[in-house]
Amino acid sequence: MKKIRVALAQINPTVGDIKGNAEKIKDYIKKAEEKQADIVVFPELAITGYPPEDLLFKENFINANLKAIDEVAKSVKDIIAVVGFVDKDEDIYNAAAIIHNGEIKGVYHKHHLPNYSVFDEVRYFQKGRDIVLLNVEGYKIGVSICEDIWYPENPINVQAIEGAELILNLNASPYTVGKTKYREEMLKVRAKDNLVAIAYVNMVGGQDELVFDGNSMVVLPDGSFEAKGKAFEEEFIIADIDLDLIFRKQLKDNRLRNLRAKYKRKENVKEIPLDYKIKEKTSPPPEKIFLDMSQTEEIYNALVLGLRDYIHKNNFQKVVLGLSGGIDSSLVAAIAVDALGAENVKGVLMPSQFTSKESIEDANELAKNLGIETFTIPITEVFEKYMEVLSPIFKGREWDTTEENLQARIRGNYLMALSNKFGWIVLATGNKSEMSVGYSTLYGDMVGGFAVIKDVYKTKVYELAEYRNSISPVIPQRVLEKPPSAELRPEQKDEDELPPYHILDEILQLYIEEDLSPEEIVNMGFDKATVRKVVRMVDANEYKRRQAPIGIKITEKAFGKDRRMPITNKFNG
Repeated sequence: MKKIRVALAQINPTVGDIKGNAEKIKDYIKKAEEKQADIVVFPELAITGYPPEDLLFKENFINANLKAIDEVAKSVKDIIAVVGFVDKDEDIYNAAAIIHNGEIKGVYHKHHLPNYSVFDEVRYFQKGRDIVLLNVEGYKIGVSICEDIWYPENPINVQAIEGAELILNLNASPYTVGKTKYREEMLKVRAKDNLVAIAYVNMVGGQDELVFDGNSMVVLPDGSFEAKGKAFEEEFIIADIDLDLIFRKQLKDNRLRNLRAKYKRKENVKEIPLDYKIKEKTSPPPEKIFLDMSQTEEIYNALVLGLRDYIHKNNFQKVVLGLSGGIDSSLVAAIAVDALGAENVKGVLMPSQFTSKESIEDANELAKNLGIETFTIPITEVFEKYMEVLSPIFKGREWDTTEENLQARIRGNYLMALSNKFGWIVLATGNKSEMSVGYSTLYGDMVGGFAVIKDVYKTKVYELAEYRNSISPVIPQRVLEKPPSAELRPEQKDEDELPPYHILDEILQLYIEEDLSPEEIVNMGFDKATVRKVVRMVDANEYKRRQAPIGIKITEKAFGKDRRMPITNKFNG
């Protein structure tokens, strides 16, 4: 019985930190050797980080990455390493280097280049043509990259017909709600259809608005899991795979045998022989422990990781946010503390004449529960001065959103002043429901360097707050129960101007995520006037969203790269 030990290095690289990424890769190669692994596999573009975007137009960036992969190769001794990098051969390719005994023995180029949602790989890379198989002691091991495995017709089909027992698949697959289970089911289908084991390694970490969740795994030909990695943290996953057992199953399966009988080998199939002997193992792999998260727990952890990496990778130390006593700022403060530590989070209370006593109490209780330092800077005096200066021009005009927005902009100025003076990055606290309909103030509550819950609908904000309180009750119960209000005029409530959030969020999801027309949404049972109002608000506020800070993507269609609508747009519905 021949078992090959595969190590999946679920690492958190940083885009552009080529030297640092290469050192991390070398460290994990050493760990894999110590664990008696035969093969260690790294994520897609592990050398450069993902996505490198227009850095790929810089020749010195490409060359630095090539130099780094050569340096990594020199560190590889009694093990096979498969590492994602950018290859250059007339054009550039999203590639995997197959390394053994100090040399790059072969290179695989990604076939299927995603060009949808946040992906722009056609902009940068040329498609690969060759199908690569490693030959280790007569066993065949296929190599593929991310998108290659998502298509029913893919390089894995040919690799299986060619005799592969094992497929190594390198990934930089970002997190969205529901993707974890969908990905697992897809891999089960690929493994069962092709009668191969699949070692799937995924990147982990935050990169601008993206969060890579990890969740690396080894799936056997029957669709069962041999190993699974944790979500949202670096990890080393080790599995022993019985290649002889897989070969015997393939011999008994008529589907694969019939395909092989009809198959004619193509010129683009490249077999790379490796002079490597599979190790005799003196210790077993770690015990299997499979941990699954609820959807709400997944989202919360994605937000924590996304914020932590954005702050740390961009060399910030501390963050500051306005504490209103409302649900959004309370949740963002809790996420910030979990991501960065209480000592690195500053809260600012900025009460006006319209701020309720309860809101001040709730903000202070939250800060006490979280252990964060706060400052109280009232806005009333400055607001009154604004009104005095503007009164000759505003004479005869009724109070409206102008005066409300002035208050928000004073608060934004306060926060940016603290940011400039102390180097704290401002966290915007607006949610997706507000961003969708423009229920926010440009240069006011929208100011900030990073918008943590920008892609989280209001109803989900409450679910996340309840989840966080299930760990330890930091958000005051009254915050979860009171009607949301901007408190910019007497007795103001969000529902004075918006539909109830449970209705609003359903309409927004149908219009934004699913691209349904207003008529289709009305036909699903929603009030026609409400739908028309919401759609008008969404369409009219594209200019605001274009000026908002970036934030963490958790849905299939986040504002920004996912949803690229023209600002100047006369199409109605």
